[in-house]
Amino acid sequence: MIQLKNLQAHLFIIAGLLCISCGKEQQAAEEVIRPVRYQQVFSTGGSRMRAFSGVVRSGTESNLSFKVPGTVQRVAVKVGDQVRAGQLLAQLDPTDYELKAKEADAARDQARALEIQAKASYERVQALYENRNASKSELDAARAAYESAHEQDNVQKRRRDLAERQLEYTILRAPANGAIAEVKIDENENVQTGQVVIALTSGSQLEVDVAIPEILISQIREGQPATIALAALSGKNFKGAVAEVGVAATGFATTYPVTIRFLETDPDIRSGMAAEVAFTFASTHSHERFVVPPFAVGEDREGRFVFVVNPSDSGLGVAQRRSVTIGELAEDGLEILDGLDDGDYLVTAGVSKLEDGHKVKFEVANGK
Repeated sequence: MIQLKNLQAHLFIIAGLLCISCGKEQQAAEEVIRPVRYQQVFSTGGSRMRAFSGVVRSGTESNLSFKVPGTVQRVAVKVGDQVRAGQLLAQLDPTDYELKAKEADAARDQARALEIQAKASYERVQALYENRNASKSELDAARAAYESAHEQDNVQKRRRDLAERQLEYTILRAPANGAIAEVKIDENENVQTGQVVIALTSGSQLEVDVAIPEILISQIREGQPATIALAALSGKNFKGAVAEVGVAATGFATTYPVTIRFLETDPDIRSGMAAEVAFTFASTHSHERFVVPPFAVGEDREGRFVFVVNPSDSGLGVAQRRSVTIGELAEDGLEILDGLDDGDYLVTAGVSKLEDGHKVKFEVANGK
């Protein structure tokens, strides 16, 4: 009887371990995060206006920094100040650099004195040699000593010049007329060489940078008109034109940078304002359609479908199944007539292994 009870106890323990193991395996299976690729899609049928978000910036923006490290002694400007070229912006404590400059001056003076002495000695030996009162070896030694002293004087001169430049570098001045957009330092703060301390905007020409999805970038041309709306000015619209079109994709969703230049001026427009830039896109197709890669569309008993995702900064998301109605297979891809909305993020790789609600990890060539 005791052996039977022991056997039953062992069986219960084994069963419990198996359940735990099964639970862990099931949990591990549920936590599988599948890698996918995706692209943002927009309908291309008919002429329609599309808006993209951006930020107003000056045509010329400078991130200013000190060329030497040190402790900030003075900040002479604040955000919004108008400055002139050469105006003092900030200054480091110059004490250490003044000491180095004085030491370099003293070393140069000493090297200069030694050079003068060596030159005089060389000239004296040269005169003796010409009168046959000094040997050739003595002349060569005197010449070598003079040349060495001369070179040492040049070295000390360069060191002194460097020390003086470093002392000058403790003062930061405006490189051009403009406005202070940002001040990133406070007095008594330690800064490093090259650390951005002040942002300066200059020039009267204002611009807006936006990111255009790859499916629309081919329709953007330099000089193309655009409408710029500024929320800070009660949505007031301004005329603009495309100034630059990026040739390399940037961003997490394969977008291209485009710069739009204001064609109108207004004293109320400020660098840093949020903007909406609207373009009118024309098409030879009269009906609304999306063109997607054929392999992005799947089919099962319930019909044809695609997966869309909501990307996040973490690179993770959830796949959502959408039923779609397809059209013709064209050279540029497969037509989707129904089931997608403007701006959807369409899964283009990994569709066959996905199910509705699956967690996914985004794999794109240009990640953030």
